[in-house]
Amino acid sequence: MKAILVTGGLGFIGSNFIRLLLEQTNCEKVINLDKQTYAGNPENLEDFESNSRYVFCKGDICDAKLVSFTLSKYQPDALVNFAAESHVDRSIDGPEPFVQTNVVGTLRLLESFKAYHNSVSDDRRSDLRFLHVSTDEVYGSLSADDPAFSESTSYSPNSPYSASKAGADHLVRAYHHTFGLPVLTTNCSNNYGPYQFPEKLIPLIILNACDGKKLPIYGDGANIRDWLHVEDHCSAIWEVLNRGRVGENYCIGGNSEKTNLEVVDTICAVLDQLKPHGSPHQKLKTFVKDRPGHDRRYAIDGSKIKSELGWTPEYSFDTGIRKTIQWYLDNSHWCENVTSGKYQRERLGTA
Repeated sequence: MKAILVTGGLGFIGSNFIRLLLEQTNCEKVINLDKQTYAGNPENLEDFESNSRYVFCKGDICDAKLVSFTLSKYQPDALVNFAAESHVDRSIDGPEPFVQTNVVGTLRLLESFKAYHNSVSDDRRSDLRFLHVSTDEVYGSLSADDPAFSESTSYSPNSPYSASKAGADHLVRAYHHTFGLPVLTTNCSNNYGPYQFPEKLIPLIILNACDGKKLPIYGDGANIRDWLHVEDHCSAIWEVLNRGRVGENYCIGGNSEKTNLEVVDTICAVLDQLKPHGSPHQKLKTFVKDRPGHDRRYAIDGSKIKSELGWTPEYSFDTGIRKTIQWYLDNSHWCENVTSGKYQRERLGTA
């Protein structure tokens, strides 16, 4: 692929995917369309700002004219959609931005891509791809004995966030079956790794522990998630984009089911080795009131992507979490700018 348009490329997963494209592929042009919300941090990709293969376009995926202009100008071979509001707690406090970005925004992307798809030559049209990045949360919650989510699992979203992502997934599917768009959808488990905004569990625990602050754990800490290192996720997306069957969904997991309490305890144990606090970091653990509608367990069955594309995750949780913790320790400047909000003030010109 000569050119790829990435939406939401300043966010956690999107910026890691752009890094993969620029560092590990021969892609000639990577266009990053990002609204620069609180989760879109220019520092995530500042080392590529002078790279001739990288183009940044500030804009909202809900702006159909801008999306259409960008597609027309750069003529990408693929559009990979990471742009989304993604924090469950924020969706509980205010659902409307999630519906606007995740549902309406995806609709506008599909409409613009449809027009672009219809405008190119027949030979070129067959090679175009629209890849929509989604979540395992659309499938709802599992009990301890339930089989893991797969591509055939019925949708059963339980939060405004997961409902908005489910709506987007359905639109993507509909545009394939109704209009023949060459779409692909991936549903991933919980990501972790470098450049993750510290409202999410793992970076929050790492940074709080380093500062000697309380480590908040919802409920009894027994909620289970399958943890996927972001570099594994990005490599899987690249495989699906290049070799996945058009119109199909692919579930991407890390084969690392852990309770939240196990995750926190692991982080504390590693930090006890890498950055001792004077007393065990586990003493900072604090159980707090559970959030509404907190799904009990997520798990991914990755049989399809393994059998069709030969993809499996490279990172074990122990290896991935240690590497992640070390990254946060080594990048204190990035952490300080994020937690202080300095990057946002600079974006708004109020620094």
